[in-house]
Amino acid sequence: MTDRVTATPEAVALLDRLSAKHGPLMLHLSGGCCDGSAPLCLPLGEFRLGGRDLQLGTVAGAPFCMSDDTFQWWRNSQVILDVIHARGGGFSLEAPDGVRFTARARLFTDEELAGLSDPQPAETV
Repeated sequence: MTDRVTATPEAVALLDRLSAKHGPLMLHLSGGCCDGSAPLCLPLGEFRLGGRDLQLGTVAGAPFCMSDDTFQWWRNSQVILDVIHARGGGFSLEAPDGVRFTARARLFTDEELAGLSDPQPAETV
């Protein structure tokens, strides 16, 4: 079975370092105009999820969420969490390290799409 979200080894290593320092984490991709491909990484429970947020999966134990309208743009793609060396705006935990998470996409094949189920509401994160 194909996952809706996966990560590069660099992203997993960064999540491991951040969780050792901050405890359990979560990721949220806002889909906004400015940092639409830069998921926020925050301590689990520090970000208020809305009734329209979905959990696409987990990465290194961290739930990966986005709103249902953002999901419409990503529905046919696998989200690949990666890390780039650049300063990001906002409150994401990796910002002080001079890196930022980024979300890349890979289109699912027709066979993969046929085997996928819709993501679940993120209300339990």
